[in-house]
Amino acid sequence: MEEVDVSVRAELERLRDSIDNIDAAVVHMLAERFKCTQQVGELKAVHRLPPADPGRESRQIERLRRLAESAKLDPAFAEKLLTFIIAEVIRHHESISGEDGVEHRE
Repeated sequence: MEEVDVSVRAELERLRDSIDNIDAAVVHMLAERFKCTQQVGELKAVHRLPPADPGRESRQIERLRRLAESAKLDPAFAEKLLTFIIAEVIRHHESISGEDGVEHRE
């Protein structure tokens, strides 16, 4: 294997440090998002609202696709990511409301 120039290694390390910091921020932002959606799920359960809201989900996907385009991010990737997150949120909401078939106690 060829030896890599020290300046290239330094730049690679700098970039990887930035990636690690961004990954940490993404995880923390997702945690905050799920705290909010947990509260939404609890509110829906108390008021016997359905766990899923297809109209809002569609609007959010379109909104995220537009944001992705303006950020020069593949809109299809952004949609896949949000669809995955929405599915997890709905799963949580179903669990909160008891619609997952498991008995839940307060």
